[in-house]
Amino acid sequence: MAYDKNKIYNQAKEAIEKHNLFFIEDIVAFIPCGRSWFYENFKDGTDEMDTIKDMLDQNKIRTKSSIRAKLYKSEKAGELLALYRLIATPEEHRKLNQSYIGHTHELENETIKQLVFVAKGSTGK
Repeated sequence: MAYDKNKIYNQAKEAIEKHNLFFIEDIVAFIPCGRSWFYENFKDGTDEMDTIKDMLDQNKIRTKSSIRAKLYKSEKAGELLALYRLIATPEEHRKLNQSYIGHTHELENETIKQLVFVAKGSTGK
């Protein structure tokens, strides 16, 4: 099936705004094309994909700001924290967790280097 790329692009932007979407996979659920077609036509680094990612990031930022305001006032924060963790940046995720272990593996002359971060407490000290 042939899709109109400009029409799909505009529908994607509308879906992001209307439904406060956070992830590209969410966009595909709201527009009339498949995931493979979407990724094939909106490749990483293109202006269209950059705009889409910027819009998703703006939704994340607005939502996290709202969650932080509600957390400040709330005694029942579990569900809000779960959503915040879902859309948090890696740095925010580390700060939210009592302990965090991140692993990276790089092959260099057949040697595996492993980097482990362990944050103590919520301040990361």
